[in-house]
Amino acid sequence: MTTYLLAGGGTAGHVNPLLAVADGLRARDPESGVLVLGTREGLEARLVPERGYDLLTIDKVPFPRRPNGAALAFPVRFARAVKQVRAYIRERGVDAVIGFGGYASAPAYVAARRERIPFVVHEANARPGMANVLGARRAAAVGVAFPGTPLRGGTVVGMPLRREIVELDRAALRAEAAAEFGLDPDRPVLLVFGGSLGAQRLNEAIAGSWRSILDAGWQILHATGDRSDMADPGAPGYALRRYLDRMDLAFALSDVILSRAGSATVSEISALGIPAIYVPYAVGNGEQRLNAAAAIDSGAAVLIEDAALDPDRIRSEVIPLLQDQGRLDAMAQAAARIGSRTGTEDLIALTDRALGR
Repeated sequence: MTTYLLAGGGTAGHVNPLLAVADGLRARDPESGVLVLGTREGLEARLVPERGYDLLTIDKVPFPRRPNGAALAFPVRFARAVKQVRAYIRERGVDAVIGFGGYASAPAYVAARRERIPFVVHEANARPGMANVLGARRAAAVGVAFPGTPLRGGTVVGMPLRREIVELDRAALRAEAAAEFGLDPDRPVLLVFGGSLGAQRLNEAIAGSWRSILDAGWQILHATGDRSDMADPGAPGYALRRYLDRMDLAFALSDVILSRAGSATVSEISALGIPAIYVPYAVGNGEQRLNAAAAIDSGAAVLIEDAALDPDRIRSEVIPLLQDQGRLDAMAQAAARIGSRTGTEDLIALTDRALGR
């Protein structure tokens, strides 16, 4: 029996691929041991136990970004976290570590190296985080979601995706999805979303242009985000929701998607072969623009800069695209070519090779 320690967490971008791989390992061999390493503060503290896995926790030790008191305390706190992981590895008989970035990964990589067991790095973003940059230097193998990700020894394995996305039959679920959102299954749908908290830029652009979209013959499924106070106009053909509990049904109904470009979002949309219009989040280190680059270069998606998105841009660029079926068909074909639903299996195969199997 092989025992794996999957390290990562903090955000959905780290936790969801981690859980997809955990499920894949358990499905392949129910006798394998699958443990998860995270912190008490991250999203994993709720999601991992809910999925039925043991969550081993360590102290949260952020990398210092500036010289201050936290930077002075960092070496001692990091050494303590590494010691915690080494104890878990010994007590639980861990054979290999798979890290997904986040606060738990860096101590796990160091602990695995000191315990002389192999570790594998998976990077979900086109611009890697610091923990994975450091881990990749000594990893037995490195898997990346996007081509061109600057990690030493990186192999493109794609994104480990949720099972409901991997197995999604969009055509078979379209009627059910239309009924769920009160839309017509025989008319095309533009899905607009910006993550669980929404995206004010997208909301404002749609608020000023939804009538034009409906007049062009399209329907809208719009997830505004939990914090939005955008009013629902109650117009036929426009389904406004704060949050989408059934993202699989939203994808099943979508003919084109207007969204941010988080790594999971881009990977899921491409895997499903849906044409996309990406509006990368302008704050941060620019990783969303890089996440979308392969889809845009292949013709599967178009990019609109955050600052340029407004109701006029919807009317001048988005609506003409919606009315060009030939172009949409070509975009869908391009998305299907670059998308992958086998990220979980490919990362597990990479781990097997790292273990000499």
